[in-house]
Amino acid sequence: MDIGIVGLGLMGGSLALSLKKLPFVASVVGSDHNREHQRIALELGLVDAIVSFEILKERCDVLFFAVPVDGVITLLHQSIDLAGSDTTLIDLGSTKALIVEAIPPEIRPNVVAAHPMTGTEHFGPNAAFEGLYTDKVVVLCDLEHSGAIQRAVALKLFRAIGMQIHTMNAQQHDRHAAFISHMPHVISYALANTVLAQEEKENILTLAAGGFRSMSRLAKSSPSMWEDIFRQNRGNVLEAVELFQQELATLKAALEASDYPTLHKEMKDANKLYEIFS
Repeated sequence: MDIGIVGLGLMGGSLALSLKKLPFVASVVGSDHNREHQRIALELGLVDAIVSFEILKERCDVLFFAVPVDGVITLLHQSIDLAGSDTTLIDLGSTKALIVEAIPPEIRPNVVAAHPMTGTEHFGPNAAFEGLYTDKVVVLCDLEHSGAIQRAVALKLFRAIGMQIHTMNAQQHDRHAAFISHMPHVISYALANTVLAQEEKENILTLAAGGFRSMSRLAKSSPSMWEDIFRQNRGNVLEAVELFQQELATLKAALEASDYPTLHKEMKDANKLYEIFS
């Protein structure tokens, strides 16, 4: 099969590298509005060629949309001419409900709404690497509304690049993602800004150890991409942040009251998280 990828940053570029290794994939071609990204993607061999979106639609059996979530909706509306075809459209957006609601009815069978639960704080084609998707979870949402051919194609491709497949509806996904992925980004941005407002650059470089580096790592993430995500999942992210503030207030109150037994209990309860991962 011939595969097209719109968006050749970390997610799209890494996906291209994995797909090119598959014996049943004849070609992987790309499209990106950023000319520098186009140049780098070709230099790095992420894709076989760069073409326009219109040519991708004519040439490819499968199209992946690896662009910010607002861009996914635009691309879906530019794909109405694929209605009635067997073309598979797979979006990789980090939010799902608004994307699913925005799919034109004419091409609903063509679309598989997916969210690979992977990534790094880096972005752009230089950040792409083979193996980003290996052994990671991909959530497929509202799969029953995708066509039989499109479901089979998506499952085949994600399994072939080594992903673990889970299914749920789009609303469930967005609420879970708010707690597991989106809220941590909010916290990381806030932590970085708090420290930047209080500490000189030299102190940060001298004193910042593993804990701060780990917690602030997500603050490197693309503001443009995450603005879209926060906008599309605003209600769920607000709920997650408010519940986090309640937990933070409990710790603050214990410190204010010198209530170290309560503080110890809160920390002990938090330790249970890692029993899940062990």
